[in-house]
Amino acid sequence: MTLELKGVSKVVSGETHIRPTDLTLERGTMNVLLGPTLSGKTSLMRLMAGLDVPTTGSLIWEGRDVTGVRVQDRRVAMVYQQFINYPSMTVYDNIASPLRLMGKSKAEIDAAVRKSADLMQLTPMLDRKPLELSGGQQQRCALARALVKDAGLVLLDEPLANLDYKLREELRVEIPKIFEEAGSVFVYATTEPEEALLLGGNTAALWEGRVTQFGPTPSVYRKPVDATTARVFSDPPMNFLQLTKAGSEIRFGAGQTAAVTGTLAALADGSYLAGFRPNHLEITPSAEAITFDTKLKVTELTGSETFIHLDHHGETWVGLVHGVHQLALGAALPVYLNPAHIYIFDADGALVAPAAYAAAA
Repeated sequence: MTLELKGVSKVVSGETHIRPTDLTLERGTMNVLLGPTLSGKTSLMRLMAGLDVPTTGSLIWEGRDVTGVRVQDRRVAMVYQQFINYPSMTVYDNIASPLRLMGKSKAEIDAAVRKSADLMQLTPMLDRKPLELSGGQQQRCALARALVKDAGLVLLDEPLANLDYKLREELRVEIPKIFEEAGSVFVYATTEPEEALLLGGNTAALWEGRVTQFGPTPSVYRKPVDATTARVFSDPPMNFLQLTKAGSEIRFGAGQTAAVTGTLAALADGSYLAGFRPNHLEITPSAEAITFDTKLKVTELTGSETFIHLDHHGETWVGLVHGVHQLALGAALPVYLNPAHIYIFDADGALVAPAAYAAAA
């Protein structure tokens, strides 16, 4: 059971929503579509489902060209962030509805509904109507209905956004297992890099309607092929710095220099774009770190961590440091970065060298 996208694109009123895309999604796999709002995640899912017809290219399902085949004629289940339930039916009947359309027996329906409801913590609510439930409970009802459908292709478009933290974390672990055991092709859209890492499987990074990289999630995270993918797979986005390597030193900022160490030593002399994730910036010096002179613009306290928004000679950076720190806004703030955490890209944004810590992982 395989879904192949061959040169699939979507243009609406002259505006490109999806650039020509090639993807192969295997049965029993979880495939995350990761990208910011309007990057093309929902548009790509709609093409996979058959809700929209591609402008160019074809979709191959289990070796058969299904381009233009109606969604009703495919084994597809789809759940949106904006949950959809039948308001006049009970929760039980909502979950059972696809099974009744399939002609399943009463016993089969009852067993499947109760198993799905138990997973979604809906058992005490089976006799209620959706409008008697909270928003999170209504979303769980929609998810339960997708679970029982036994679909070959399961599309979840940011389905956990409305759930409380505890249930969201539980379902991130449990739902993929269920679909993988069923041998479905599982596609999950999210804007959150952390969620992609928790879900595992494969990740397709999207930016402005283009799949910039597709592969095993840890590999895409650790070794992004370009600066765009690195920006997508970091929250807050990866910080960047223009630098020049000349002999045994690097030059950056307003005439600032540092000694060449680690991965940087293998670079040919020239201009590069350095990238580093916010959590790798430190405000405590260490022997091997490069020092950057910055000015503190804004701080955000999360309880156990502090986001620091910095100005580095006109470049805006974000750092994520452990602990709660009371820092003076507008004041000079030196920050420190271990060279092992620096990614190197060329002038066009293509990866030249992954960070040493990632290459060793």
